[in-house]
This record gives sequence, C-alpha cells and structure tokens, in this order.
Amino acid sequence: MAGHTLVLTVSYDGAPFRGFARQPGLPTVQGRVEEALGTILRHDVQTVGAGRTDTGVHALGQVMSFDATGDEPAPHDLLRSLNAIAGPDVVVTGVRIAPAGFSARFDAETREYRYRIVPGPVPPLFLRPTSWWVKHALDLEAMREAARALIGEHDFASFCVAESAEGKNTVRTLESVEVYPEEQLGEHSVVVRVVGNAFLHSMVRVIVGTLAEVGHGRRSAAWVAQVIESRDRTAAGPTAPPEGLTLWHVCYADDMWL
Repeated sequence: MAGHTLVLTVSYDGAPFRGFARQPGLPTVQGRVEEALGTILRHDVQTVGAGRTDTGVHALGQVMSFDATGDEPAPHDLLRSLNAIAGPDVVVTGVRIAPAGFSARFDAETREYRYRIVPGPVPPLFLRPTSWWVKHALDLEAMREAARALIGEHDFASFCVAESAEGKNTVRTLESVEVYPEEQLGEHSVVVRVVGNAFLHSMVRVIVGTLAEVGHGRRSAAWVAQVIESRDRTAAGPTAPPEGLTLWHVCYADDMWL
C-alpha cells in the first residue's frame, strides 16, 4: 500500500548476532531482516527499529518499520515469506500497516524489558540461554525496596556506558521496576521487569547488576538512591550479562494502526 508504513513485530535469539543495529560485514538482526526484505521485494529496504539491543540480548517484541512502495505482498503473505527466509534465529510474529511517517522508534510511547536471573547453587538447564545464573540466593524484598528509588524521572548517568553518555541528555523516566519470582519449564527464576519511555546504552543491565548487589546483601537498599545522585557510572553495580535480557514489548497509541 503506497503512502503508508509497514510495521513488523520481531522476536529473536540474540546469541548469534552482534546486536540489533546493522553493521557492515557483521551478523545483526536488522541486517538479517533487511536482507530478507530485499530478497522478497527485489529492492533495498532500510528499516527503523524501536530499540537497539546489544550483542547477545534477545527480543520477544522488537518493532521495525519501513516505508511502503505499494508493491509489497499482503501482510499475511509478507509474514510467511519473511519467516521462510529470515529464520531460524529471527521470527516475525506480526505485520501491520501504519500511516505514512510512522516511526517504530520515535512513535513508541513505552518500552518494556525483562531480565531473568536464576539464583542458587544449581545451574539452569532449559533457561540457561536466556538467564543469568548467580550462585547465591537473592533477597527479593530488599531488591524491591531498592527498585522504588529508580521509578520516576531521574538522571541515569550512573546506569549506562560512561562513554555513550558524554555530552548527551541522560534523563529518563521509568514507569515501573518490578522484581518477582517466576517458574518456567520447572526451573525457578527471578524476573526484573522495567518499563520506561526510553533507555540509555546498557541501562537495564546496569540496573539489574546494581539490584543484584542489594539482593546479595553486599549493599543496602538505600544505596541505590545514592548511586542515582552521584551521576557516576563507577558508583553503580556491575553490568549484568546480556543473555538474561529480553526486549519484551513496545507500546504505541491504540489508534496508530490502519
């Protein structure tokens, strides 16, 4: 449909990729999807992603958009063709139509990430590719108390790659930071769910590493507020490994779709 935008919802296993964003000569999710689109549509396609995930980070609900020319197959046919070509590490779960000018990045209202930790002396089996195994128990109540300091609008300079923040606005708003137990495939885990308007480079992983310090009893819950106030990356906890993180969902206005 000419004069409109096509919008893909994409899931992927981040392990084989050097992140989401296209990089010449390197395997990336965006590169894989654009290559598949080029094969189907017989012309180069440049997409816009809702969020740039790092090497090894997964997605259940990444969103990608590109301008339609009017020569594209129907959404259900495009979905089927993309999954035949882009897989098996990338799965397109939906194709929608939005007005011209829609941007998967700039029209996003909120982004939701979930980070999975498996605590305890027994390593995970089924959850191993998508979780961080820590060998000690976690105090979830202390982590929840610490997480409350993160909610709202703050300068999150302490919670991102320091070089990426130089000369940039590091103020972000978090709507929710939840910590809760969850069982999947018979294995116990702890999920840190973070919802916000936008995120800095590695921000969720630094938040998780910082909350884990509290959960292990190495730091008090009150320490997190001090970390925010310091605006210093060295004041926060370690960056949690990438494999535990998943871009879960991106939210847009309900009336966005045609």
